[in-house]
Amino acid sequence: MMNHFIFLAVLFSLRTAHSHQESLVFPVTYLRVSKDLPLQCLQVEWDVGKSAHDAELSMSFEIQVNRTGENTTVWTEFYNVTLDKSGKPLHWNWDSDLPLECMAHSVRIRSKAEASKIWSQWSLWETILGLGTSNYSQPQIFPDEKVIEEGSDITLCCIVRKGQIIMEFFSLPAVHNFSRTNSQIGLLTAKTVAHQKPSHVTVFCQESGGKGDHYHYVVFFVGKPPDLPHDFSCHTRDMKKIICTWSQGGDTHLYGPHSTKYTFFEEFAQKLIPCTVNCSKRCSCSWDINQQRVYNIMLTVENPLGKKTATDAFDVTHRIHPSAPSELFGHCSDTKIMLYWKHRNKGIELFCQTEVLHPDGKTELHNSSSTHLQYGSITVGGQQPYTQYTLRVRCGAAQHFWRWSEWSKAQTFRTEEASPSGKLDIWREIIPALGGRNVTLFWKLTPSFQANGRSISYEITWEKVEEDSKPEHISISSVYNTTRIFIDSDPYKISVVAKNNVNYSLPSVMIIPGATGTENELSISNLKEDQVIGADDGIFLSWEPRNTYDGYIVDWCNFPALQPCDLQWKRFGPSSSSALISSASFVPGVRYNFRIYGSVANTASLLEKKTGYLKELAPTLDPPVKKIHLTFHAVTLSWESYPTTASQPGFIRGYHVYVSPVQEDCSLKESKKHVLPDGSVLCKYTIENPEEKRYTVRHLMPNTKYKLAVKAYTGGGETPIANFIYIETPFDTNTLYLLGLLVIVPSVAAALCHWKMKWVKACCCPVVPSPNKSKVLSFKDLVIGSEKVLKIHDCKPDAVAVDNNSEAQTLHPGSQTSSTPTEDKMDVQSSSWLCPTQNEERAFTSTPKPMTYTLFENLAYSSHITAEPNSYQNTGMLEPCKPQLLAGLYQPQYYFDTVSEGAASSPSWAAGRKTSLQYVSQMGVHCLGSRL
Repeated sequence: MMNHFIFLAVLFSLRTAHSHQESLVFPVTYLRVSKDLPLQCLQVEWDVGKSAHDAELSMSFEIQVNRTGENTTVWTEFYNVTLDKSGKPLHWNWDSDLPLECMAHSVRIRSKAEASKIWSQWSLWETILGLGTSNYSQPQIFPDEKVIEEGSDITLCCIVRKGQIIMEFFSLPAVHNFSRTNSQIGLLTAKTVAHQKPSHVTVFCQESGGKGDHYHYVVFFVGKPPDLPHDFSCHTRDMKKIICTWSQGGDTHLYGPHSTKYTFFEEFAQKLIPCTVNCSKRCSCSWDINQQRVYNIMLTVENPLGKKTATDAFDVTHRIHPSAPSELFGHCSDTKIMLYWKHRNKGIELFCQTEVLHPDGKTELHNSSSTHLQYGSITVGGQQPYTQYTLRVRCGAAQHFWRWSEWSKAQTFRTEEASPSGKLDIWREIIPALGGRNVTLFWKLTPSFQANGRSISYEITWEKVEEDSKPEHISISSVYNTTRIFIDSDPYKISVVAKNNVNYSLPSVMIIPGATGTENELSISNLKEDQVIGADDGIFLSWEPRNTYDGYIVDWCNFPALQPCDLQWKRFGPSSSSALISSASFVPGVRYNFRIYGSVANTASLLEKKTGYLKELAPTLDPPVKKIHLTFHAVTLSWESYPTTASQPGFIRGYHVYVSPVQEDCSLKESKKHVLPDGSVLCKYTIENPEEKRYTVRHLMPNTKYKLAVKAYTGGGETPIANFIYIETPFDTNTLYLLGLLVIVPSVAAALCHWKMKWVKACCCPVVPSPNKSKVLSFKDLVIGSEKVLKIHDCKPDAVAVDNNSEAQTLHPGSQTSSTPTEDKMDVQSSSWLCPTQNEERAFTSTPKPMTYTLFENLAYSSHITAEPNSYQNTGMLEPCKPQLLAGLYQPQYYFDTVSEGAASSPSWAAGRKTSLQYVSQMGVHCLGSRL
């Protein structure tokens, strides 16, 4: 039962909520749409039921706009409003980007209470038709407003007559795109229209059909809306007229009927003010003042593209801007100017200001109060005599000052003449002359000196100091600032004054001491000059201060080469001990001489001398090497004529001597290496004394070519090496003698030794014949392996000689021949066969004792042999030798010579017969022509 009750309660609540929501739906009861063609907008009006107004509901409306020709929704917007009990209908406007004449537009609306989620049904479409087709005699182009804002987008349409079609629709200059909706309505869209020259766009539309083609065109002007008026303000000059001014702003590019219009409206009186605007640099407009004193002016600036407004509220008595003073005149004394001017603003008390422009460009302001009179005046004092000044005046309201007037036209005045003020600064130059001295006087205007007159001249007076004498004087025109006078050896007093049409200036006095003092001064002038070096801003000098002087004077010449030079001088106080001398005439590479004087009681004494350069430069000319003295190992250079005076562009600090062999780099002792830009190396010697103009380069090689250069250097360096001096050292004969001793003598000795060695070798070590070269062994069967061998039975002696000398010649293998002159020698370099007897064989084979050999001579190979005293005829043949013994005795590498007498007395050999045989082969060589 309880569950059934709960179910019914829930069902009842749901039905109640549903019916409540339905009660919150208020559909649109009516809808009306109209179009405003001048504004190109749709005006929509609608309403809902009275119950919604009575409930004062907050409602939302959804509005849709449809273009009928395109059949698309082009706009959707939600409109929220709170209804009131008045029951007034609702309104909404929509601006169309397409001219409303071009096609039909439809609007529909639906509604909803903000507390509800349910929308009402859409209202029916309310349609506003376009023109469709034209009943005119030609095509029509819309919109008909002929002014387009620069930078905007615009859509144009062309509507042709019924039964016609569009053939062309275009613009000049051309627009970005073109679209056509149907054959009778054309659309033309221009994006971001730009201002061009000419500042208009012409649109053409052509229809075709029927009897012929028809054109229609319209002209659109491209421009800008007016700028907001800047600096808009109003004032009065004479309390009779109000003048308003403002800045015109930028060009709108619209002229004639589309140009900018100006409207003045007074808010307090609520009326338009008739005013003719005049715009040149600034725009202005004026009208007469009536009894009204407080105004609130609204300026409206308008053209077809828009309008801007500016306002200004003011009390006219607080906006007085006087006119500029006029008709300036006055008169002067030597130090004052009385100035007068005329006011254009009668009856207004003014406060005026006078500007005085000095000849040096400085200005000063003088204030003065004026009365209600027509003329104002002021007296300006403290001016310089005979000086030109330019004056002008401006004024403002004395009460409620708001703004100065414009300046009056400037007027120029010159004060009256007066006596010259101040003193001249004078100086002198003394030069001894025959019978006295020439004194050149110089003078210049000091900063405190004023000529104070139209024309000026200079009076120079000189007289002796120690005795009464008649003064002498001369007058010099103002175009000169120097003169020369002659005085004798006495001390003189010289004065110089300036003179104008009124009076003289104070004299400038100078004392010239007597000739003795002058001679002392000239002798002091020979003191040594200290060298000084300048900088970019001048040449710095310093001196030793003395307590006896009341000031110091430094003089110099800006152009030292000129004669006479333009002497310059500068004075310094007693506490000064240095100075920076600057001049626009100073240039690098020129030597300037400075003299420092001490001054006391109008008398100057020379203290120090300085000389220097603003900047040193390298010497322009190389030292001319006049003398060159050469030795084997040195060269002496001299350049006595090279100057170190003021003609040089810097102080000559010394010299550099460069040396190098012509074909190679230099590496001499006691020198430094100097590398040229091309990479070659020179030897560099430095002479630090500029007065030393001679130098000897040592350690040279004789008979060698060298290149040399001599350069002077200053504080500015030296110029690059461009030219060389070429020398060649002489040939050293002592070296030739030494070369002969060291080379030729050893060579001769070596040659003699070589010849003697061959002689000694030929005598002591004769050549042993080679068996391989023997003709005996020239047969093929004598070769065993690589050696030639002579068999024993092939040894056929040609002759046998019996030697009956009491002293048998004993041979030992490898022994040397006796050096006794009477002893015969034999060279057995070729292997000779020695055949002993049988007894000798036994003695040889039994014991290794020295053996006596019998030598044979083969006469068949010595046909030229002659009989000698110790030679005998061959008596017979030797008996055959045993091969074993002969093979043992054959030693081809040894020398076999005759044994000395001592050796022949050996018992084993003496036991034999004393008679010995000699065998000489066909290749035997006799030493020293002796033959065995």
